[in-house]
Amino acid sequence: MVILESHVAPEWVDYNGHMNDAEYARVFSLGVEALMVHIGLDTAGRARHGYTLYTLETHLCYRREAHEGQPLRVSPTLLDRDAKRLHVFFTLLDEAGNLLATSEQMLMGMGQESGRPAPFPAEVEAVIATLPQAAPDAWPALAGRTIGIRR
Repeated sequence: MVILESHVAPEWVDYNGHMNDAEYARVFSLGVEALMVHIGLDTAGRARHGYTLYTLETHLCYRREAHEGQPLRVSPTLLDRDAKRLHVFFTLLDEAGNLLATSEQMLMGMGQESGRPAPFPAEVEAVIATLPQAAPDAWPALAGRTIGIRR
């Protein structure tokens, strides 16, 4: 399931001639916004439900360089969920299907008026249930990683 298609914008390219590391985060942020639209939390849905998503944590892993003008595709896989949270693994692929980067994220559903965590509205929950989900024993190889110097 491709949630976002984009291209590497000229202003995203750094002094090394490839997409700057911060811009990968931008693309994944746009992927979260596209996911929100998909599950019914676009501008109208957020207003109707008084509900939104916040990003609590993200782990970005760079695999390949992306260059100016290069097509990009972002796909989500749901790793886990509960009444208020989504644990999502996003992949960033080029036009040939090469893995450029991954972003593992914990998203929290929030009531906009209270500013507090709240369960997903029923309509949103119904769409979340249709998202691609990895079985607990079949997570993507790059999911669940920790950062550190291995000795």
